[in-house]
Amino acid sequence: MNDLSVSAGRKLVLVHGRDFKPREEDWLDVSVAALSAGIERDFPDDAEQFRLLNKRCGYYGDLTGEFLTTQGQRYDEVLDVGDRRNALISLQSIARKKNFGVNRYDRLPGKSALTEFAAGVIAPVLGKLGLSKKLLAKVGIDLAEYWNPDSDFGQRVRERVRGAICEALDAGDTILLVSHGTGCLVTYDVLWELSHSKEYAAYSERKIDLWLTMGAPLGDAMVQKRLLGANRKSVERYPTNVVSWHNVSAEDDFVSHDNTLADDFKPMLSQHQVSCIRDYRIYNMAVRYGKSNPHSSLGYLIHPRTAQIVCEWLRKDIAKPLPKSIL
Repeated sequence: MNDLSVSAGRKLVLVHGRDFKPREEDWLDVSVAALSAGIERDFPDDAEQFRLLNKRCGYYGDLTGEFLTTQGQRYDEVLDVGDRRNALISLQSIARKKNFGVNRYDRLPGKSALTEFAAGVIAPVLGKLGLSKKLLAKVGIDLAEYWNPDSDFGQRVRERVRGAICEALDAGDTILLVSHGTGCLVTYDVLWELSHSKEYAAYSERKIDLWLTMGAPLGDAMVQKRLLGANRKSVERYPTNVVSWHNVSAEDDFVSHDNTLADDFKPMLSQHQVSCIRDYRIYNMAVRYGKSNPHSSLGYLIHPRTAQIVCEWLRKDIAKPLPKSIL
């Protein structure tokens, strides 16, 4: 058993993506349950250490819900929470990490060649042609509102995520930051603000130990043009406050159709703004409402690759001062 004191001084901060979300406590509960299930399955000796880890989320689901409601969309929260829990139960039934491969994935309900074609061919082509903005606006009007220069929606969303991150930084915690879907671009913008905005100069030298992105749209050319700092040069273009960046993308996940980020953000490495950027490809086994959902956060959170990344981070020794005898 690992030393449980390692969890002291560490914090997990979770950031969700777009669309309607359950209330904060329900969303955090099911998300942590998914992470816990993956760790208990593959790394049982680390389960108690993870349980003791301080956890919170950068939650803005109420803001998204309010906006979507004004646009005539409806949300059944009770049904959504129930379906999330049913999806988690199904994922927990996969008892071995070797069963998270292509053979089982291909047997999931609701998969079709058309869906795979859209994720693998149509989305990348649209991205290269600069047409994905219209497509994303159609399927994600809250994302379009985030980028709307005449709205304060984006600022309010970033404020929520920034508050969660800054609270952990103020406490001096070693931070594992996990973001999903379009929450990854919100998180990126916040990290850039904390790195370069004069308003947050007090945070410019503080670091996120590990940033884990799941189903991130950050490889999309259209998204990259709209990230904060995109018009800056050299070091000022990218965040400077992440030590390690791990990116996990699922097969057929439309949102992360460009699934490698190490190539897109390579200057961060050459400019010594990050220690590593590592990409991983997985199969997301989540089924939502009876249909395969390769973008589901639950499928990402419970996956063996995510469990491995989290447990390797948990096992790392927190940096300690050198003995005076060798200073």
